[in-house]
Formats: sequence, structure tokens, C-alpha cells
Amino acid sequence: MDGPLEWFGAIGAIVAAAMIAADLGRRWTGWGFVLFMAVSIAWIVSGLTNQTMPIAVQNALLLAVNAWGAWQYLLSPTKKREIEKAEEIAEEAKENMKAEDRAIG
Repeated sequence: MDGPLEWFGAIGAIVAAAMIAADLGRRWTGWGFVLFMAVSIAWIVSGLTNQTMPIAVQNALLLAVNAWGAWQYLLSPTKKREIEKAEEIAEEAKENMKAEDRAIG
């Protein structure tokens, strides 16, 4: 288990986790979940090919969890409206902080 699928799985999982941990916004987080889905597929194929069923089963379940995450962050119409509203509020808060900083300094 040291082929291109495993390397993609290892590196892709690190990048996806970093995307989510960086908290660059809900869309970036959603794309992190999409990358996690691709990584899970790679690990499922690797697990089935190398007859390591625990890896295949674990990643089949992780694929479902990450698909739910991608739905929540990228596709759900309700969540999309929430994201847009949250981004508007965040932008307004940034502007307010800038104004307060100018008033203080």
C-alpha cells in the first residue's frame, strides 16, 4: 500500500483538513469536503484492491459524512441563503471594526 492512490489519499487528506481548519469561509470549507470525498474514493479503491476491508469500510462511511458536509456547505438552498447572509454580516462587521479603529487611532 504505497502507490499513487495512497499518496493522493495521504496528501489530499492533509490539504482538505488544512482547508477546513484555515476557516477561509464556508465555500472553501465546502470544497475541503469535496476533496475529502475524492480522498475517500481513493482509499476505498485502495482498500478493495489491497484487500484491506477496514480501510474500505471506514472510507465508505467517511464518504457519506463528507458528502453530507459538501451538501451543507455548497448545495443546500437553505444553507446557501444562510451563507450569503452570514457573509454580508461578516463584511459589515469588518467595516464597523475598521471605522472603530480609525476613530480610536
